[in-house]
Amino acid sequence: QYHLVESGGGLVQPGGSLRLSCAASGFTLDYYAIGWFRQAPGKEREGLACISPSDGITYDADSVKDRFTISRDNAKNTGYLQMNNLKPEDTAVYYCAVRPLQCDYDVDFWGQGTQVTVSS
Repeated sequence: QYHLVESGGGLVQPGGSLRLSCAASGFTLDYYAIGWFRQAPGKEREGLACISPSDGITYDADSVKDRFTISRDNAKNTGYLQMNNLKPEDTAVYYCAVRPLQCDYDVDFWGQGTQVTVSS
């Protein structure tokens, strides 16, 4: 069975940092692009960033490109989203997802999500 498990969410004060992880099991991430998304209450899901198997990176949301960094470690079969200078408007459930080979392809499957709450 294929699984993606996000971790690293939690409660953080404005200006703080979190690093989210997306661990894959049952398959290797080597040939997948890894994308990060978020969904805030009452809002549509928003694409944030994607990293291809060859480490090509795209940031889909202008609001995060100077604060968030996407990365991957194929040896650990894990993707990451480093989030710095967090703001209350970053509060959302964060999801990772994988696409075969390229960031332009449709998502194959999703993780279950991890809650990030930015509040003082």
